[in-house]
Amino acid sequence: MLVKDVMTFGAECAQPTDSIADAADRMKQLDVGSLPVCGDHDKLVGMITDRDITTRATAQSRDPRDTAVADVMTSNVIYVFEDQSVQEAGRLMEANQVRRLVVLNREMRLVGIVSLGDLAVKTGDEHLGGEVLGQVSEPPPR
Repeated sequence: MLVKDVMTFGAECAQPTDSIADAADRMKQLDVGSLPVCGDHDKLVGMITDRDITTRATAQSRDPRDTAVADVMTSNVIYVFEDQSVQEAGRLMEANQVRRLVVLNREMRLVGIVSLGDLAVKTGDEHLGGEVLGQVSEPPPR
C-alpha cells in the first residue's frame, strides 16, 4: 500500500511571511498543532508547530504580530513521497521519532500529510501502527 492511499490530502500551508499569530489562529481553526510552510508553487520550505511558537517566540517575548513564521519555523523537515510505501513512511517516523510526515510529489510540491493514525487505521495493519507508535514513543538515546 502506498502513502497516497492513506494520507490526508489538501494540507493547508502557512507562508514564511505570515505572522506567527496568523499561523496560530489557523492552527486553532483547523484543530491541528502544525502547519507546513510553503514558498512559491507549494514548495515545502519548513514546518511550524505550536511548540515552535512557544519555545522560539513566546519564551523570548517576541511579538506574535511582528514575528514571521520564517523566524521560528523548523527548516529541516522530514518528508515522504506519495508513491512510497506505508512501511517506508513508518520507518521514517520511527527513525526520526515523529508522528506525522508531510507528503510531497516527485516535483517536491506538498500534496498532503500522513500521520501515525493514518498508518494504524487506514492500512488495517495493527502491527505496523503499534510498532511505529512504540518506536516513536521511545526516548531518544543520550
